[in-house]
Amino acid sequence: MNNLDWIIYLAIGIILIAMSLNLIRFFKGPSVVDKVVAFDVISLSGLVLIGTVAVLTNRVIYIDVAIVYGLLSFIGVIVVAKYLQKGL
Repeated sequence: MNNLDWIIYLAIGIILIAMSLNLIRFFKGPSVVDKVVAFDVISLSGLVLIGTVAVLTNRVIYIDVAIVYGLLSFIGVIVVAKYLQKGL
């Protein structure tokens, strides 16, 4: 195991801590907008997590999965934002 693997494992730990803190904000958020932003940050953290796992395992297919997941997450946030503006 080289130094790059330790850095990747540290990054995965930090990402998981960030996801758990945003999950708390998602359930505890005082407003709906806070919950939407927390969900967006969780999905972006998931994208970064998929990317770091792709680097760690040397599998390029995970990058394609991350791209599709990012597009679906972006569309989902746009739909929820339009719904909150009562524009659907």
